[in-house]
Amino acid sequence: MTRPTSDPGRQRTPSGRAAGPRSTPSRAAQPRKAQPRKTEPRKTEPRKTQPRKAQPRTSQAAARKNGPRAAAAPARRSTTTRTPAPPARPARSRVARPLPPRPGRPEIRQRWLVGVAAVVVLVFLVRLVHVQIIEGPSLAAQAEAKRTATAVTPAHRGDITDANGVVLATSVDRYTVVADPKAIKDFRGAGRPTVDGKEVQDGALGIAQLLAPVLDVPKNELAAKLVGDSRYEVLAKNVVPEVQRAIAELKIRAYVRTDLTSRRTYPSGSVAGSLVGFVDEEQSGRGGLEAAYDDLLSGTEGQDTYERSLDGLRIPAAGQKSVPAVPGHDVQLSLVHDIQWKAEDAVNEAKRKTGAEYGVAIVQDTRTGEVVALADSGAVDPNDRSTAAVAAGSRAVKDVFDPGSTGKVITMAAALEGGHWTPESKFTVPYSFTTPNGQTFHDSHHHPTQRLTLTGVLAQSSNTGTVQVGEKISLQERQDYLKKFGFGQPTGLGLPGESVGLMPPDDVADWDGRTRYTVLFGQGLSVNAMQATSVFSTVANGGVRMTPTLLKGSTSPEGTWTPVDRPAGQRVISEETADTLLRMMEAVTEEGGTGVSAAVPGYRVAGKTGTAQMPTGRGGWTYMASFIGVAPADDPRYTVAVFLKSPRSSIFGGDVAAPVFSDIMGFTLQKMDVPPSTEPARPFDTEW
Repeated sequence: MTRPTSDPGRQRTPSGRAAGPRSTPSRAAQPRKAQPRKTEPRKTEPRKTQPRKAQPRTSQAAARKNGPRAAAAPARRSTTTRTPAPPARPARSRVARPLPPRPGRPEIRQRWLVGVAAVVVLVFLVRLVHVQIIEGPSLAAQAEAKRTATAVTPAHRGDITDANGVVLATSVDRYTVVADPKAIKDFRGAGRPTVDGKEVQDGALGIAQLLAPVLDVPKNELAAKLVGDSRYEVLAKNVVPEVQRAIAELKIRAYVRTDLTSRRTYPSGSVAGSLVGFVDEEQSGRGGLEAAYDDLLSGTEGQDTYERSLDGLRIPAAGQKSVPAVPGHDVQLSLVHDIQWKAEDAVNEAKRKTGAEYGVAIVQDTRTGEVVALADSGAVDPNDRSTAAVAAGSRAVKDVFDPGSTGKVITMAAALEGGHWTPESKFTVPYSFTTPNGQTFHDSHHHPTQRLTLTGVLAQSSNTGTVQVGEKISLQERQDYLKKFGFGQPTGLGLPGESVGLMPPDDVADWDGRTRYTVLFGQGLSVNAMQATSVFSTVANGGVRMTPTLLKGSTSPEGTWTPVDRPAGQRVISEETADTLLRMMEAVTEEGGTGVSAAVPGYRVAGKTGTAQMPTGRGGWTYMASFIGVAPADDPRYTVAVFLKSPRSSIFGGDVAAPVFSDIMGFTLQKMDVPPSTEPARPFDTEW
């Protein structure tokens, strides 16, 4: 530190000596005298530490004016005697002079730069680790998802065939034409010619010029669909393969594509149309057998996953993953196409002749329970979706009605099986009969009092005689036999919309005084046509009830045949009772019975006529005329049932339904090569 000097005009040089006043000229301007210098020993005194006072601004200004040499020149020591200094002036406070700038230290700046660079690198490293390691899989998955597309490959739906392989329903390849209007904005015709020789324009109009002739649609109409920012615009559906190939030849895949789809067709048209059902746009069963066996018919869709470019084109070298579609099973029905056609034709003709509202016919194999035909009147073609008729379903399981006189077969079975009566037990049968509880019943026709056997009561379809037969059958027996024969239960066909019918209360104590008798002749409950038919098939099968079925089996895509797993039959009545009852029912179709018109030349026929009440839904009642029978009665093979609702020519089944039965049964026996009866009938007496 330099000492303060008493002269405010002088300042200390770096060597500690005082510099001259500001007005003193520089050292170089003064003449130097060559005098010897006196060397005196310097006393070393301890320095007093004083705070440095700032030099006046004038000193600094003088230094700047005289230049660096004047400021740096040391004061010259005089060899003459120094004049005593004047008395010291009082000390004045000075402003501290700022320290001279220190020389720069580049190593510090270098260290700072290195540190900052290290921090920046560290930040980038941390971010890199975070992106590559922590978020890497997620970001990669997102990027892959954006450029990855998945095309669904529809599974071929299985065919539906009849018992002999005749195709009732099948699927064919079709295509859906889809455009990308947003990408079409970038389309360039590039001088391409159209089919008529004109130059293809750019954009939507150019695509329309190329595509309109192939799709057979107006160019302007098509161009309107191709304008916009949408990425998906359906131009046509159910395009045949020939048209699809023509579109592919246009080489506009980046703008218009064709997606493979499937279309369900029904080669047999209206044959079994109401039974087969239909599928929706997604090829899922929505009615009839299509819905009942949808699990078997539907396959498993495939997937084709690939990477695409920004313009939507597949990247050939990129990774691809394909999962092939698995076709559905082919389903084989127990239906026989020709018999189904005959049954439909017969009920349509009967409807026309009798004026009935509709007709139903069923043909069932008595030994297996397989349904050979299930026909509804009215032509329903599943290929024609302009109406809702195909969605109506089959009336054979949907509509219910009182079984009527066909229910008397169950009463006779209970009477024989319980040992209450024999086929030739004697009854006095008036037109009107009053029960012990005061309920009065009538026969369908006025007649004098008759002397009929049990067989005669069945052959004449007498209500009053049946009521007398039932007096020995307990209420619980009546209930049990109704259930044993399948009333009030699902048929087993599994068709959509099936009704199980209506039954009296399970607790017979709740039956009213009239219901306990009406159930004996088929009133006070309701069934569907299949349930009523199954009663006769049970009797014809030796008393064993087989669950009705329409399915024979299925064939897998690999060609493996799997027969349907049928439940074991349930015995309802003994074989002896069944044979006896079958002989009793033969009397119905013989001279004097109500079903003579049901006879089939060359074959013994056993059956029963029926005239049942049916609600109209408007608070009134109508009639269901029916005939159900089996043939050959000596070796039963088939059961045929015919039902006509609200016939106008006659309400009695023997008049309107029995002839239709004869027509269908005769055709079925010949078609299935059933030999004629060889043993003559052995009828029971009907009168006494």
